[in-house]
Amino acid sequence: MTTTPSKLMAAIALASTLSGLGLAAAPAVARADESSDLQARVESTITAYNEASKHVSEVNENLNANQAKIDELESKLPELRRKASASIGNLYKMQQSGNGLLDLVLSAEDFNDLISTINYLDIIASKNNEAVDRLLESANQLSEARDTLKVEKSEAEAAAAAAQSAMNEAVAARQKAQEEAAAKLAAQQAEAAAAAAATKPGDTFTAASGNTATVTEPAPEASAAPEASAASVPDTTEVTWSERDAFINEWAGRIDAYLEGSSLGGHGATFAGAAFDHGVDPRFSPAIATVESSNGAVCFRPHNAWGWGSESWDDWDSAINDHVAGLAKGYGYTVSPEAARKYCPPNWEHWYTSVVNNMNSM
Repeated sequence: MTTTPSKLMAAIALASTLSGLGLAAAPAVARADESSDLQARVESTITAYNEASKHVSEVNENLNANQAKIDELESKLPELRRKASASIGNLYKMQQSGNGLLDLVLSAEDFNDLISTINYLDIIASKNNEAVDRLLESANQLSEARDTLKVEKSEAEAAAAAAQSAMNEAVAARQKAQEEAAAKLAAQQAEAAAAAAATKPGDTFTAASGNTATVTEPAPEASAAPEASAASVPDTTEVTWSERDAFINEWAGRIDAYLEGSSLGGHGATFAGAAFDHGVDPRFSPAIATVESSNGAVCFRPHNAWGWGSESWDDWDSAINDHVAGLAKGYGYTVSPEAARKYCPPNWEHWYTSVVNNMNSM
């Protein structure tokens, strides 16, 4: 079918209108970097660590349960020994008084009396034997539990070592991703400097969400740098990768301080945890939220603070995790001119500079 000039002009006008509203500019979830070997390694390391940690928990639960059993058995042994000792004494006395017991049986007046006497003596002997049996059974259970405990302790040590090894590998993978990102930023330095030169604080532009954003002031440290280009890239050395808990403890506080008083305030631990799990700069997603929605104040979809496609979520934590995962797979470790052109094509220079300035402020 041939498109008439009038239909073509109408289509162009409609596209222009949608772009102005920010609808056409909203980024789809990119998958370009999904096949990255390093990203696959980053994600596999956290999977390995989670599995190792789960195994550690299971082993420790078994170990604690077995230790509780040992403690219970040991607390009962003194009383069992006392009863067994008394029972052994009673049995010895019964054996030594064999003739007296025989006289007791023979003195029965009739058959029923005889049976009752024998049953009585049998009950006494059984009760004494039962006390000894209980002691032996408990002693055997205690010995078995102690042997099992030795095995469980060895397994717990091996599981803890495996979890530590997995965490070391996770940290190493994230450090490698950071190094590669720094190298890519260096290769794109000219573009980054040009973007910074083409914008100035206070400039307004349409973000991917369709909201009007303002280019923020660069961080004081960056603007005081001796080279003008220093403020045009995120400071990758600001992030030090460490074990997951320590990393989250550090960055949760920094992100929460940055987001204080906003809709996203108090979710610093979620941002930091997601950043660790997916191996991205923990400042990346919060900075985009600032640019796209003033930290969640103006969302074009429920809990969508990032102009992220046409997505919506029921809560902030789910939204944060999905956004960070999408950044890792589609945009890389941190913001770059290349990522900016994909995220906000029409105004990528302003978007890039704003995201960099906000990241360097955390």
